[in-house]
Amino acid sequence: MIRVLVAKPGLDGHDRGAKIIARAFRDAGFEVIYTGLRQTPEQVVHAALQEDVDVIGLSILSGAHMTLCPRIMELMKKEKLTDVLVLVGGIIPDPDVVRLKEQGVSEVFQPGANTADIVDYVVNNVRRK
Repeated sequence: MIRVLVAKPGLDGHDRGAKIIARAFRDAGFEVIYTGLRQTPEQVVHAALQEDVDVIGLSILSGAHMTLCPRIMELMKKEKLTDVLVLVGGIIPDPDVVRLKEQGVSEVFQPGANTADIVDYVVNNVRRK
C-alpha cells in the first residue's frame, strides 16, 4: 500500500485543496496521513520519518514555496529520505516550477489539476520500499 503524507507547511490557513487530494488518495487505496495546518518544514520531515511514507504532498498557497520547499528538501537529504516522492500543489508560477524540480521536487500541480491525474502520477512514479 502506498503511504502518503499530505502537509500544509507555512502560515497558509486554506486547506480545502489538501483535503480534496487526501480524499482522492484515500479513495485510490492509499494510506493517507494529514498533518493539518501550519506545519514547519521540520515537523513535515519528522512526520514523514515517523510514518515511513512513500510520498509527501505539500499544499502551499501562501507564496512561500521558494522558502519552504528548499528547506524541506534539505532536511529530507539530511535524514536520507531520498527515496520519498515529493509533490507540491498550489499557486506556483511557472518559473518557480522549474526551480523546485531542480531542487528535487518530483512534480508540481497547479490549480485545476485533475485528481485522477495526480493519483496516476503517484502510482506510476512511487519507489516501492
